[in-house]
Amino acid sequence: MEQATALILIASAAFFLPLIASHLRTPAVVLELLFGVLVGPVLGWIEPSELLDLLGQLGLYLLMFLAGFEIDFRAIERQGRRRLLILLGVFLATLAVSNWFTMRLGYNAFMTLVLATTSVGLVVPTLRNTRRITTPLGQYILISAIIADFLTLVLVAMLALVERHGVGLELLQMPALFIAIILVLRSLRLAVWWYPERFRRLFSGDDPEELGMRASLALMLAFVGLSMALDVEPILGAFLAGTVFAIVFRSRGVLEHQLNGFSYGFLIPIFFINVGLRFELDVVLNPDVFVKALLVIAAAFAVKILPSLLFFLHGFTAREVLAAGVLLSARLSLIIAVATVGVELGLLSTEDRAIAILLAVVTATLSPTLFRALAPPLPPKAETMT
Repeated sequence: MEQATALILIASAAFFLPLIASHLRTPAVVLELLFGVLVGPVLGWIEPSELLDLLGQLGLYLLMFLAGFEIDFRAIERQGRRRLLILLGVFLATLAVSNWFTMRLGYNAFMTLVLATTSVGLVVPTLRNTRRITTPLGQYILISAIIADFLTLVLVAMLALVERHGVGLELLQMPALFIAIILVLRSLRLAVWWYPERFRRLFSGDDPEELGMRASLALMLAFVGLSMALDVEPILGAFLAGTVFAIVFRSRGVLEHQLNGFSYGFLIPIFFINVGLRFELDVVLNPDVFVKALLVIAAAFAVKILPSLLFFLHGFTAREVLAAGVLLSARLSLIIAVATVGVELGLLSTEDRAIAILLAVVTATLSPTLFRALAPPLPPKAETMT
């Protein structure tokens, strides 16, 4: 009976919370996290369960798959080698600054990766809503976020391998995963080249068998399974499956809307609600931990704003540079996933994960709002990248 009640409450929340969030101009994910905290640690209406954990895990894999799926490789190709090197430099500077703050706060190196994360899932809608995604500043912010997401995931997976097996032949499991993915990528490209008509069916809106959905989910689960077999973090496999799909199929038609509807309409909200259910509220309310959380939040903004000073190299104004750093400070799904991996590896405590969740809620709420206030006003028709 308790499980039935939990499913009814969660299903209702998954429907109503996005409607409330749109009125509050707040990401729905923030309300989903807070709802989980409310009905779990605060009111005690819902207890964590194996079923919710399983559904939440599938939601996490879909979230990572869509993060890779939504990458615009055309935008990356337009940047040119010199611009990409500068944006890679921004990420390396982020790691350096993150490491400095991590040492000062008394954490180990894994917290460096937690602070280095960002959220493409928040950056993209914010840039679109403010009509800046095609502007030079918008493109720099977007590619910086994509680089941070991808490289952070790779580094987390590598560190997890080292932590589990030490420095040895097991580290070859990571390149083995990438080799397998490259082979799949080349095979898919050849298949699409020889049989374009058959693959066009994947993106048809009136396919009764929904082959596009089936192919997407099959690819995701296959890559997750391959990652597990190689003892590599499965969230990286899910993310790479999405990137393969994005590379092979640049125009995805209605499939993108179908996947977003299926994922964000049900399984992904369960993941965030489940994170809220397991939130250590009593830990964060401890005065010492709360002060520590405030310091981590301040550091999370600093590690993005300071490296963004490199944007001055391309002639952006101080106001634009500050706006870029603030928006890149937005964290959400990835920081929660990385913090969860850290707890599983014994590199972070449950207290640290609680701080990471609080950081996600604060930055996901503040960063888009501050960006809108800081970004210079646009002319009636913003110039696009050439």
